[in-house]
Amino acid sequence: MLKLLLSDLKLFSILIIASAALFFLDSFKFLNAPKSLFQTVTVPIQYGLYKSSLNLTGQFEFILNARKASQESKALGEQLALVLSENSNLRKKLSESQAFLSQEKALSEEVFNLTPARPIGFSRQLLIDKGSDDGVKLNQSVVFKDNFIGLIKEVDPKRSKVILASDPDSRISAFSQSDAGRAKGILSGQFGSEMLLDKILHEEPIKIGDLVYSAGQELEIPRGLILGQVTEVIEKDNAVFKQAKVKSVFDVRDLDLVFIVGD
Repeated sequence: MLKLLLSDLKLFSILIIASAALFFLDSFKFLNAPKSLFQTVTVPIQYGLYKSSLNLTGQFEFILNARKASQESKALGEQLALVLSENSNLRKKLSESQAFLSQEKALSEEVFNLTPARPIGFSRQLLIDKGSDDGVKLNQSVVFKDNFIGLIKEVDPKRSKVILASDPDSRISAFSQSDAGRAKGILSGQFGSEMLLDKILHEEPIKIGDLVYSAGQELEIPRGLILGQVTEVIEKDNAVFKQAKVKSVFDVRDLDLVFIVGD
């Protein structure tokens, strides 16, 4: 019995020492070379699995929708009309905002150093196929055209994790823009794709359909990037501020390519 106990204690001690050694080596970047080699092989595989899972999900959703089509044709027709109307309004707002965005130095390759990256996974955060070996650093902005996607929050040699603007841990200084003027506030992520623009003064104009932009008070986020579109305005008589619900103008899972804003 004592011999068996000593054997187990010896094995446990070896595991503790090995774990401490691995933690020490990783803390001082000694494992970056093997991690880089390992991720060189696994990242393309992970990208393939990610795209396959998206395709399977899309096919499954298509089958379900096809089965319900005969019962919901009228409702789908009404929804289609609503989507077309909202799309028309969005195009109009984007057109009206072009002059404003040019004054705010809309993102361009002449102004910013942009590094393309492919999404290879998505859960709460977006996983992309660029890492420290490609010059990626913590807190760099990730964009798509003039839209803000999120910030780099974890970097490995061959891949990085991006915290999205819709993440509950995200806080961004922002403002809405319309013909009536601006409304300033703090955009906080909620669960899902919804965000909340808070701390808006009651006298500042804001309405459904207004686009919301980054204010540029965070050094790592350029000013004038599109954060989303107002879907609901919340006003309470006894509240000091009003709020607005905001939703991204696109689904990040539909993107095949995003861009990392460099120095």
